[in-house]
Amino acid sequence: MLIRNYSFTWGDRTYIMGVLNTTPDSFSDGGEFDTVEKAVVQARSLRDAGADILDIGGQSTRPQAAEISLQAELQRVIPVVQAVRQEMDLPISVDTTRAAVASAAIAAGADMINDISGATYDPAMLPTVAKLGVPIILMHIRGTPQTMQQLTHYQDLIGELVAFLQERIEAAVNTGIQRDLIAIDPGIGFAKTYAQNIEILQHLSAFQSLNCPLLVGVSRKSFIGHILDQPDPKQRVWGTAAACCAAIAHGADILRVHDVREMHDVCRVADAIWRSR
Repeated sequence: MLIRNYSFTWGDRTYIMGVLNTTPDSFSDGGEFDTVEKAVVQARSLRDAGADILDIGGQSTRPQAAEISLQAELQRVIPVVQAVRQEMDLPISVDTTRAAVASAAIAAGADMINDISGATYDPAMLPTVAKLGVPIILMHIRGTPQTMQQLTHYQDLIGELVAFLQERIEAAVNTGIQRDLIAIDPGIGFAKTYAQNIEILQHLSAFQSLNCPLLVGVSRKSFIGHILDQPDPKQRVWGTAAACCAAIAHGADILRVHDVREMHDVCRVADAIWRSR
């Protein structure tokens, strides 16, 4: 996959997506990068630490997060995309479920779309992405961030996630999106219990049957806090490292993380062990 001028060869190494939240209420860094100036400084820091992609988002998707207006999301995201693009050439992903934001972000200099709803919230998302000809990441979720933690009952967790993602890949392809521009994400922490998050990590290789690059987002999440008895998300860096290592061992292609410098080292060592066979 070519994103901007960067070639992504799946299977060769693990790629790092650095999280850049321009939100006041994200679970671990809300309010820290909510001006254009602060966001650009953080983008620079993520790039220098080894990020391969920056993921810019203006709508918090933590449990119970309130939905913001389209106008508010555009105001949070678009000036940051423009400023980061002026500053650097690194691929930019935009974390949004709205086609209007996707369209404006690509026009502002972003390269790909990361949709936590698997492009189910906005019926215009897939046609918009098809027209733009950009990559999209499709994630598994049930309900919305307000309701998802009440929707955690599955008969067959891994089977249902694979079936959902298969259906979303087919919907994307049928709308005109090239299959080699689609990545998938099992949605750790989204409509999943602590035990289910662990089960997904143990069975990540099941998602390889979908033949799409696999993105995994475990960074600082509450299941790690549960294991470590650590309420502060920023103190979960080593727990995140262990979960990232497990994800690489089971076939993850992209890791979406906050602590890029530390996870860059984790990826280099884990890749040397699991990808050099």
